[in-house]
Amino acid sequence: MRSIGLLGAVSIGIGGMVGGGIFAVLGEAVSLAHGATAIAFAVAGLVAIFTAYSYAKLSVTYQSSGGTVTFIDKAFGDNVLSGSVNFMLWLSYLVTISLYATAFASYGATFFTHQSIWLKHALISGAIIFPAIINLVSASFVGKSETVIVVIKVSLLILVIVVGASYVDTSRMSPHHWASPLSIVVAGMIIFVAYEGFELIANSAEDIKNPDKNLPRAFYLSVVIVIALYILISIITVGSVSEEVLMKAKDYALAEAAKPALGHTGFVIVSSAALLSTFSAINATIYGNARLGYTIAKDGKLPRMLMNSKRDVPFNGVLYTTLLSLVLANTIDLTEIAIIGSASFLLIFFIVNVSAYKLKEEIKASTPILMISSVLTLLALVTLMFHTYTSNPKAVVIFMSFVIISLLFELIYGRYVRGKLFNRKY
Repeated sequence: MRSIGLLGAVSIGIGGMVGGGIFAVLGEAVSLAHGATAIAFAVAGLVAIFTAYSYAKLSVTYQSSGGTVTFIDKAFGDNVLSGSVNFMLWLSYLVTISLYATAFASYGATFFTHQSIWLKHALISGAIIFPAIINLVSASFVGKSETVIVVIKVSLLILVIVVGASYVDTSRMSPHHWASPLSIVVAGMIIFVAYEGFELIANSAEDIKNPDKNLPRAFYLSVVIVIALYILISIITVGSVSEEVLMKAKDYALAEAAKPALGHTGFVIVSSAALLSTFSAINATIYGNARLGYTIAKDGKLPRMLMNSKRDVPFNGVLYTTLLSLVLANTIDLTEIAIIGSASFLLIFFIVNVSAYKLKEEIKASTPILMISSVLTLLALVTLMFHTYTSNPKAVVIFMSFVIISLLFELIYGRYVRGKLFNRKY
């Protein structure tokens, strides 16, 4: 029984994108693009909208809750590549949880007079542990209120835009204050993680009414709306607050952007919204990643221990997701998490775009658009990695470690464990 209309599908896409990402990466964008922050968001949005085309075409033809996993399997079959990407996707959501938890800690710390490294780690850990408990006890609690939370956070962003418009000093965004073209593009790629949530629409394809029309519309509408929202937010932020102040408040820049129009009350309101938004996003991502692990494990592509469930809750999936997220969030800083998260999804989206190109006849897609989508995501990833290697080599090492671990896992587990359990050979 299909129960989700166009509005509901668009809400899924917007909710997936406007999670904790914008609260976490806005300061990163300003630090790199400066007065051209809005352009950086537009560049990232361009990559997102072309990739959304691939997802729209694939989702209509292959309607499955597996989403990304299903598309890659259809294009490449059951082999090392598809198995590695499945594991890489699971790892990428751990990075996303870590990003949200770090953002939660940054905004949460603003409510304390005395701040310390221990407070930061306590807030990060609490932001992951409490949603995990909710998932284990009553996974549907936040899920049922997700639509309300989406409305609240989008409404607050619109409020900041509306009341802050009259405080914008356009001279702060003149080309004189722009970073170099390369830095603007790199800024866009680092903040790309703020766009990645649109792929969640694909996971709901089986429940969407009139999918042939509503799936493409949902992908395009949600991405375009979020692009506009992010560009306007970045204009208000850069145009109404000096860069010196934004850099001091880098990890909670959005709250600082509310100050000119709404004063300290606005700062508190946005900080509170950030806490609600990131907490909700963590809960939803733990929920989704635990179930993703369960689905992949059920197909034999992850260890069977992830299939252990109690009261319809993938118990082991929640535990492993929580423990690994705690390690990542407490050992990697916000900039590195944003880079690793964006790079991971750019790599996965590149493979999805290539999958769409390989299946172009079946999905009735435009060859030129799919070629542009594939080239854009590849160039975006290469640009991000090249710049990061010169400025933050540790982040590149961690990202490459993720890729290598995914490949080794599939080579070892796929050949020696799954091959025996499921009689599969590469």
